Amino acid sequence: MRDGFIKVAAATPKLKVADVSFNKEKTISLIKRAIDEQVKLLVLPELTLTCYTSADLFFHPLFLQSCLSAIEDIKEVSKSSDLIVVVGLPLKVLDKLYNVAAIIQRGRVLALVPKTHLPSYSEFYETRWFTPAKENNMVIDFCGERVVFGKKVVIECKNIPDFRLSCEICEDLWAPNSPSTEHALNGATVIANLSASDELIGKEEYRRDLVRIHSGKLTAGYIYCDTSSGESSTDMVFTAHNIICEDGSILAESIKKEDELLITELDVNKLSTERSKKNTFSSFNDSYTYIDITFDEVETKLTRYFASHPFVPSSDGELNKRAEKIIELQAYGLKKRLEHTNAKSAVIGLSGGLDSTLALLVTVKAMDLLARDRKDIIAITMPCFGTTKRTKSNAELLATALGVSFRDINITKSVESHFNDIGQSLEEFDVTYENGQARERTQVLMDVANKTGGLVIGTGDLSELALGWATYNGDHMSMYAVNASVPKTLVRYLVKYFADKDPSVSSVLYDILATPVSPELLPSNEDGTISQVTEDLVGPYELHDFFLYYFVRHSFSPKKIKRLSLIAFNGVYDDKTIDKWLATFVRRFFNQQFKRSCLPDGPKVGTITLSPRSDWRMPSDAVSAIWSNILRS
Repeated sequence: MRDGFIKVAAATPKLKVADVSFNKEKTISLIKRAIDEQVKLLVLPELTLTCYTSADLFFHPLFLQSCLSAIEDIKEVSKSSDLIVVVGLPLKVLDKLYNVAAIIQRGRVLALVPKTHLPSYSEFYETRWFTPAKENNMVIDFCGERVVFGKKVVIECKNIPDFRLSCEICEDLWAPNSPSTEHALNGATVIANLSASDELIGKEEYRRDLVRIHSGKLTAGYIYCDTSSGESSTDMVFTAHNIICEDGSILAESIKKEDELLITELDVNKLSTERSKKNTFSSFNDSYTYIDITFDEVETKLTRYFASHPFVPSSDGELNKRAEKIIELQAYGLKKRLEHTNAKSAVIGLSGGLDSTLALLVTVKAMDLLARDRKDIIAITMPCFGTTKRTKSNAELLATALGVSFRDINITKSVESHFNDIGQSLEEFDVTYENGQARERTQVLMDVANKTGGLVIGTGDLSELALGWATYNGDHMSMYAVNASVPKTLVRYLVKYFADKDPSVSSVLYDILATPVSPELLPSNEDGTISQVTEDLVGPYELHDFFLYYFVRHSFSPKKIKRLSLIAFNGVYDDKTIDKWLATFVRRFFNQQFKRSCLPDGPKVGTITLSPRSDWRMPSDAVSAIWSNILRS
């Protein structure tokens, strides 16, 4: 349970209609397997013990009594574990029947939650048998215990306070005023849904989207457990469609699988942190009942998937759609800025590297949207001490292929003159040697923009901003930064998207993609190849983008980030390598905040941006000790 991960499961027993004894044994078998798997929460289907389609048999006292006997047996099995079991049954309370979820742990019934919304339309007739949940909770005698009975119940864990469980049943999710909405507003981070949802054409897809989107709307974990194909087939067919979601993402899903556990881990710490960033989780209802539990302390083995490139969609189809949308957002942002400022030109420093390539491609799209001549784009290459023939050539080839204006302005003499003015040796390859070139390039771009009545288009990306890998008042500065919220791992895929799509530029773009990332501020090797490879100096960008995503987007601690890194990059980077670059990331992220405090405008295209006007506000003199020290502990 370290780091807030709770192992949960949904399981559909192979059921028989009205055979409570058979259904109980199937249920107990799954409970025992869940205990063996160290599951902490097991959700079973609606009316687990009887089947949903038992119809008028629900009126028979013998039928109802057999369910109470089954609950006693389930309680007995649960005594040996801290597993929470949520099981469905019909229950008579004060002469009325209710469709109920019984929440059981350590041999005790914690609460009984009745269904709120009873469908009586189309193939459903629930109001024939059941009564909807009352507005307020009550306490009843149940299986020898005094038990809370009502829909306003939250089970909260004393030793994992971010785990707070509430229940709803099937139609409750589909209704416009789902009880789970109120549950979430009153603190529930995990929702269990016991369901009996029949199959129709298109319903599977709709159900999947409903569960996923609802979990995102509530910023909650949502465990949806459907009933068995053993239900009566008189008018309906059921296929055991089980889904476990977390904050809008599907973690696990199964269809037509019975007598099996669908297991994953919910990160309740993440859910709580996400809610703390939103001011909409603020409506508390004092009529809720909160019931304390504890979990045994165990190490939760993580089985869920963590993408090594969290900014990049995993499938090619989704990636292409995402790429098109991102480029569109970048281009429309720039289009608006060019229109508003009445800019006569767009000036870009084109190095032949990935970032400036993407910036140029976006600027071309913006000019096309404006129905303006691409010659209004001025791409400038500015060779100096470290520029290689390969990158310079690629810059010119790309500009020519795209039909933009191109200038080659060699800044070597200007930099040498400046170095002479300040007493900088051409043989001393220090930070002044590097940054002097970067600032001269920016000065050229700004002055050309002034001469042509234009704007300087920034090329730096999100990953560079996170690490501070930019020269202050050099490439750090522009008049509109189109790549400001695009991380390095995604820049590469966006450029590849253009390469795959447009044959006129594919050849040069593929060569740019194959070129090592470098600022080219130090002299090249004797064979003319790049001597200064960025990732050799600051670390692999795929690692830093992973760290960035979880540090900024989810506020994870460095130790938790390391744990997930070892899973996501298993077989790629070892423990020592991840330690080294994670420490580098934390140090640079804090030390370089002053550069982010004065960033130029740029469009937000994803969930993370480091703009001081948007998502990230941090003092430039914030101390990193808490985050750095935990890596050493």
